[in-house]
Amino acid sequence: MNAHRLLQAALVLFGAICLLLYPLAILWPSGWAWHAGPPAASDYFMMIVGVYATLGVFLIRAAKDPQAHRSLILFAIWSSLVHAAIMAVQSLRQPMHLGHLAGDVPALLLVAAVLGWLLHADRARGAAVA
Repeated sequence: MNAHRLLQAALVLFGAICLLLYPLAILWPSGWAWHAGPPAASDYFMMIVGVYATLGVFLIRAAKDPQAHRSLILFAIWSSLVHAAIMAVQSLRQPMHLGHLAGDVPALLLVAAVLGWLLHADRARGAAVA
């Protein structure tokens, strides 16, 4: 499978995971939610769920033509890195949130690394073909 197809698959996969943030918080609250109680008990968490669900829909749509949606993919990469860095620092400062170092922090870093590598490889492939 070439970089283009892998990028398309990664966009669909990560988009679907964004859409599954709420169920992930129900299944593993210490790794995905920042509050006690059910996910819907936090207005903050529900706002994040809305933002990530929207991103998920657009990542899935971007899979049709990734290079045409490069800025969206770059946003997903860089915002994931920033989110992971802030969350890691907050997890270390608040020991009750250390579960995030095994949950959403590595997930965000994985999204950034995979999408970054595949976006670069797909662009290089496109330049070589042209």
